[in-house]
Amino acid sequence: MKLHHLVTTTVVALSLATGSALAQDDKAKKQAEVRKATQTSLEKFYKADPKLKDAVAKSPGYAVFTTYGFSFVVGGGGGSGVVHDNKTKHNTFMEVGGASVGFQLGASQTELLIIFKTAGAMKKFIESGWEAGGSATASVGASGSTAGGGKGVAAGEEAQTYTLTKNGLEAGLAIGGSKFWKDKDLN
Repeated sequence: MKLHHLVTTTVVALSLATGSALAQDDKAKKQAEVRKATQTSLEKFYKADPKLKDAVAKSPGYAVFTTYGFSFVVGGGGGSGVVHDNKTKHNTFMEVGGASVGFQLGASQTELLIIFKTAGAMKKFIESGWEAGGSATASVGASGSTAGGGKGVAAGEEAQTYTLTKNGLEAGLAIGGSKFWKDKDLN
């Protein structure tokens, strides 16, 4: 009986240790995927507008997100990204989700670059996220990407936002919102 308990205890302990190691490997793998996607997105932004490379380098930090969405009257989408602090070199992994309603039709993969003008704005974004709403879109990214920039609804004077449509077609007028938050699984 004692041998049975010893074997059972050993098997359970090994299972827990293996599960924890696998979870850490999975976390590291997902973080590497997000960092790779971020770097790929940055290169595309720099190609579309070479001045962005200098702006990113001189800023307190930046965020890059890749989102996927679909809309037919009601729309929704989401994605993931990273906020990079240029001073500390620390990455905070985040997620974004959104919903909209209105006269809209489309599907797309969009990349978003946020260049923070102050460290305080970056910290506020990381800690509480942003919510943005309202849009009028007309973009095509099937064969060639379209890039545009402007102050985001949520960014105000504290950050500059840029979008790059990779794939898809979107058109319409809608009211909606997006929310950014920390990815608890990757931080």
